[in-house]
Formats: sequence, structure tokens, C-alpha cells
Amino acid sequence: MQQAPETPVFDPESVDGAVADHVERALADYLATRHAGMAEMAPSFGSAVGSLAEFVLGGGKRLRPTFAWWAWRGTGGAGAGARADAVLRAVSALELIQACALVHDDLMDASAMRRGKPTVHVSFAARHRERGWLGESERFGAAAAILLGDLALAWADDMFAGSGVDPVRQAAGQVPWRAMRAEMLAGQYLDVLTQAKGDESAEAALSVARMKTAAYTVERPLHLGAALAGAPEPTVAALRSFGADVGLAFQLRDDLLGMFGDTDVTGKPAGDDLREGKRTLLMSVGLANADAARRTADAALLRGALGDDNLTTATVERARELLTDLGAVAELDRRIDELTGTALGTLAAADLDAPAGKVLSDLAVAATRRAH
Repeated sequence: MQQAPETPVFDPESVDGAVADHVERALADYLATRHAGMAEMAPSFGSAVGSLAEFVLGGGKRLRPTFAWWAWRGTGGAGAGARADAVLRAVSALELIQACALVHDDLMDASAMRRGKPTVHVSFAARHRERGWLGESERFGAAAAILLGDLALAWADDMFAGSGVDPVRQAAGQVPWRAMRAEMLAGQYLDVLTQAKGDESAEAALSVARMKTAAYTVERPLHLGAALAGAPEPTVAALRSFGADVGLAFQLRDDLLGMFGDTDVTGKPAGDDLREGKRTLLMSVGLANADAARRTADAALLRGALGDDNLTTATVERARELLTDLGAVAELDRRIDELTGTALGTLAAADLDAPAGKVLSDLAVAATRRAH
């Protein structure tokens, strides 16, 4: 296994103050190396790999590696030196798992835009169409997205394994790493299944939110950082509990942004969750409240909007009004505040090295109150 280099790759004075920037550099270096190798071996595929690299480096909050880094720091991990550099590379690999999830999710949801740009499958379909290649453009785009998403997941494993983390600590990190990959895929399947079954229950919506987002966005990255530092089990358990609550609150905020967010800020069309037929908790609460109040016409409008590819702006606006009037928005805001409060209480009781507790608290608030 590759060992950590003798000298730090990153500026030891600035990692804590600019984690996202260092993650960006680690990803750029890794992707440049892998891209060059692929381009030399198969130039045509090298071009496709270049598109994946652009997608990974083209935006994102870098929340997952940032949560992991501060769990590492808060449980005794060094902030500078060879060990710190190796851990930074290891946690940066989380962004490649995220890339896999986004590329595949956009394909499964037939989403046209991501971060204000065409999604991967749409982009490759357009490339096929513009160049007059044989076969169906949409099918080519779907195939490219599947393969590039798979490649991102494979490279995530490669980057983590080749990070230079001490073999004993890396073995410990494999426990949350493997669990996180499986949970992410399980969550994706539950999302598709819930849509296919038309399950409107709050239980189904929360199950998808926990598995698809909460676990791999916050809980498991925190678990990973703590495992790499060799944290004791009670501290790991506290961080996981904190992460589970923050991760769920993060997804509920995402549900609200999917309905009410500004397209110029979120980079996705307004009402995308409706068009995709997402049975989110927001929609579940709205429908349950409409049924309980015997507002059959309003319930029918909301149900009719779910999965409607030809949804009009007027219908999206009316759905927004109804979800607000039916108390669904207020209920999600209440749950977000409750989850965030519980999470912060758990974090305060954990015995973390300074300044990790304060940083993680600020990250939790920012993640659950964000506007994009």
C-alpha cells in the first residue's frame, strides 16, 4: 500500500482555514493524473473522462470532506504534516462518491440541469445528436452517464485506498466507507421504488431521506474522519447521532428548495421535484393535511402535478401556495429546527478538541439554513 509522503503536499498553516480549497486541489491533482492516463490509453474515452473531471470540479459545497476533516481534527487528528495530508486526500475521495450519486440520480430523475448546466446524460445526448452519430441520442447519453458515474465510484475507492493513510487506520476507515456506499445505493433504490409505488407516507419519505442523503452526506463522513483518527466508540456514536440529525435536516431543507428555491441560485428548474414525481416529506405532509381537511380539489391538484413532465409555471406556483396554506412548509421548518437543535445538543456533549466543536456547529447551521 502507498505510504504517506515525507513532506506535506499542502500548506500546513492554512488547511483548517480553507478545507474546501485544499479538497479542490487534491481532486484536481488526482483527476489530472487519471485523465492523462486514460487519454493516453484511449483518447476517445479520455475526452469523456475530461467531462467527468469538469463535472466534479465545476461546483459543489465540499460538505462531505469538510465534515470528515473536522471529525478527524476534533478526535485528535493532526492539522499539518504527512498524516494530515494523507487524510485530506482520503476524505476528498468522498466527492467522487458524490459525483457518482449526482450523475446517476440526474439520469434516473430525467433532470435536465445541474448547477445551471446541462446534466451529464443530456450533455452527451446533445454531443451524439450534433455529430450525427448512429443510434438514439438519448440512449447514448444514458449509457455515458451510467459509465461515468460508475467510473467516479471506482476512482473514489482508488483515491481512498491510495491516499497514504496508515494501513491500520485505513482499515478502520473502511467500515464507514463500505457502509456509506451501500447506504447511498439503497437510498437511490428506495427513492425510485417510492415513486414507482406512489407511496405518499411520511415514513417512506423519511426513509429515503435518511438513506439517500443523511447517511452519506453527514453521518458517515463524520464516522469516517473519527475512524481515521482512532476515536473511541462513545465519541464516534455522538458524532454519528449528530450527523444523522443534521443530514436529515439538510435533506428537508433541500426538499423546500426543490419547491421554493430560486433557479438562478439553485441551478435547477423550479418545481423539478414535482416534475420528477418526488414523494418528499413536504408533499407527504401537504397531501395528508389536504385529505384530513377534505380539500379534495387541492389534493387532486397536488397529486396531478406529481410526475407531470408538462407542468406549467402557473401550476408550480399554485402548488407552492397550497403547500404553504396547508401547513406543510411550516411543518418542515419546525422539523428542521427541532433536528438541528437536537444535533447541536448532542455535539455540545461530545468531547471534541477545539476548534472542531464550534466549526461543526457552524457547519450544521449553515447546511440546514442554506438558500441553495
